[in-house]
Amino acid sequence: MTYELVSRTPQFTSGRVIDVVTDEVTMPGGNTRLRDWIIHPGAVGVVALDSEDRVLLVRQYRHPVGRELWELPAGLLDVEGEPAVVSAARELAEEADLRAGRFDTLVDLLTTPGASNEAIRLYLAREISGVPEAERYTRFDEEAGMTTAWFALDEAVDMVLAGQIENAAAAAGVLAAFAAHARGFTGLRGPDAPWAARPSRV
Repeated sequence: MTYELVSRTPQFTSGRVIDVVTDEVTMPGGNTRLRDWIIHPGAVGVVALDSEDRVLLVRQYRHPVGRELWELPAGLLDVEGEPAVVSAARELAEEADLRAGRFDTLVDLLTTPGASNEAIRLYLAREISGVPEAERYTRFDEEAGMTTAWFALDEAVDMVLAGQIENAAAAAGVLAAFAAHARGFTGLRGPDAPWAARPSRV
């Protein structure tokens, strides 16, 4: 089946992160339909797993839902030309004061493909160490109130199944890390694995 873009009408282009457009798309059979969707720069997240098989979660306020959520250290792909794994390492340091000696690609997600091109790549980070105090990032706005906690991987899986971890990337990351652990971490892709779904704000 072929879906062809006939026209695109910008609806909202002054946002700090997203644009909103309306596309006219040719459907199978020849009819056209309008589709509203969000253009997003993409993101990375990190499942940090220590030597005791504990996973690091951050507690962060999210304004659209009006409350704090358990999440992974994560952030936007908003530095032009920066490799995704470098972005992931930066977010891990900025949000959790941690470094990792090893990164593997854990899972790639399209968060809401019916409404956005947002894609997030989750990395499994191991060989964890702390960022020295003098080199730590000063967090601000919502991030200023962030807290972190370590959870046994089994406990984090229980939190997902109990509805205590609702952030989609965090839930997927925890479950994927549990599956990877059960397989002895075999079959994971390298940190620079091809990422066909990586979006771009163009």
